[in-house]
Amino acid sequence: MKFLDEYRNPAKVKSLLREIESIVTRNWVIMEICGGQTHAFLHHGLDEMLPPQVELVHGPGCPVCVTPLEQIDKAIAIASRPDVIFTSYGDMLRVPGSSKDLFSVRANGGDVRVVYSPLEAVQIAEANPDRQVVFFAIGFETTAPANAMAVLQAKNKGVKNFSVLVSHVRVPPAMEAILSSKSNRVQGFLAAGHVCAVMGFHEYPPIAEKYHVPVVVTGFEPIDLLNGLLAAVRQLEAGEAVAENQYQRAVRFEGNASAQNTIRSVFQSVDRKWRGIGLIPQSGWGLRPEFIEFDAEKRFDVENLLAQESPLCIAGEILQGLKKPTGCAAFGRECTPQSPLGAPMVSAEGACAAYYRYHRELVTYE
Repeated sequence: MKFLDEYRNPAKVKSLLREIESIVTRNWVIMEICGGQTHAFLHHGLDEMLPPQVELVHGPGCPVCVTPLEQIDKAIAIASRPDVIFTSYGDMLRVPGSSKDLFSVRANGGDVRVVYSPLEAVQIAEANPDRQVVFFAIGFETTAPANAMAVLQAKNKGVKNFSVLVSHVRVPPAMEAILSSKSNRVQGFLAAGHVCAVMGFHEYPPIAEKYHVPVVVTGFEPIDLLNGLLAAVRQLEAGEAVAENQYQRAVRFEGNASAQNTIRSVFQSVDRKWRGIGLIPQSGWGLRPEFIEFDAEKRFDVENLLAQESPLCIAGEILQGLKKPTGCAAFGRECTPQSPLGAPMVSAEGACAAYYRYHRELVTYE
């Protein structure tokens, strides 16, 4: 298939693996930030073909995984109201809250609908003027432009029964939080290509310089991933630390200015709590004051709802690269895709789901 096969060429994959092996002389810990990259590494078996000196750890780039527990509980509280049509991307329906998930709400009669675009939620609101329609606006820089457009469209059309439950997060502050931790193991990053297609990578050179870590913008196919790893290893072996773009067919330094302007017109930087990690200053986006009428937390008075995460789930340690899913005592036992304790086992981009699907044989049961 054109545009895919050329990035999955077996001969080129083997050549890149040999090149990485030929230059690596020491142990390096490299984090792929995006859960999509984690799944691609494991799906293609690339992680098992790397030289033993290169250890991959899996970052916090899965939007479903990092949405905090209380935000799920807020979604459940709102979706349980008889006057609400709650809309969301499909992944969020199976993420466990403190006592249940959105699927349970729907099974008990709640009007919870899966949509493929936030603009679809605005259309539902227009078609149901006697109901409140809420969209669960989660995600990183990739989903923020469309969510911002939905709010702008609702405002321009005067749709008063539409609101958004916002849980947007940003990649650069999370990278800095990981690097500034005393327990940090990460020595280099593969940055998420789709995030950089929107935001560019102009935020990464200061991070690379401040913490002396290579940051390589990387795509999602085997050739992309190995080119990114090769660039990161080459920098590490040479003692260099710069931001580098290995996904040039999709990413420009400055990113997509139109998308960024749309985001900034609706959202502003806010402190955001990350599931399993905690509060990271200025790591999220919230609605600007002029759009506060679309804030579902205020509309349904759930702002102060708190929750306590399961002590069995080590998602926070996994998302910071401190542990692997197979290092969790609950993995494959108390926590499975059928009965997940944490979001990384649910999400199509979750590291735990990836290991359960591709590396379950690595678990040792006592």
